[in-house]
Amino acid sequence: MTNLRIGHGYDVHRLVEGRRLILGGVDIPWEKGLLGHSDADVLVHAIMDALTGAARLGDIGKLFPDTDPAYAGISSVKLLREVGRLLGERGFEVVNIDATLLAQAPKVGPYWPQMAANVAEALGIDPEQVNIKATTEEGLGFTGDGSGMAAHAVVLLEKAGA
Repeated sequence: MTNLRIGHGYDVHRLVEGRRLILGGVDIPWEKGLLGHSDADVLVHAIMDALTGAARLGDIGKLFPDTDPAYAGISSVKLLREVGRLLGERGFEVVNIDATLLAQAPKVGPYWPQMAANVAEALGIDPEQVNIKATTEEGLGFTGDGSGMAAHAVVLLEKAGA
């Protein structure tokens, strides 16, 4: 049995007026925010799904169901801390995280270092193990027309003693 595991995560949320835009745990000033049961941090959700997938923990819908009022409006970074705790209990360590935000606007490049630091802090890892980037979709699809945002994440975990 190998001691390395790869996970992929994907998430999507609709953009609406009247909500804060939280990405990578950073409150980004913008005219719209992401709709969801929690803070709808699409980037952190994709990272959590990649981590839980690699560790065979299911997905965030299983761990933190949107039918549970305890998770209404909760910080996704707080949920990421819980995922990190679950990984540690099972002997997994994060080797690296690579995440991509798909959004036409706003420009988020200036926020990448803080996003990486937030993810790293929640998981107890070095920010050098976290890469965050963004791309537009050249005006195509729901992300391109500005009606939503999506994110992909790929992670590599190592299991101690495997």
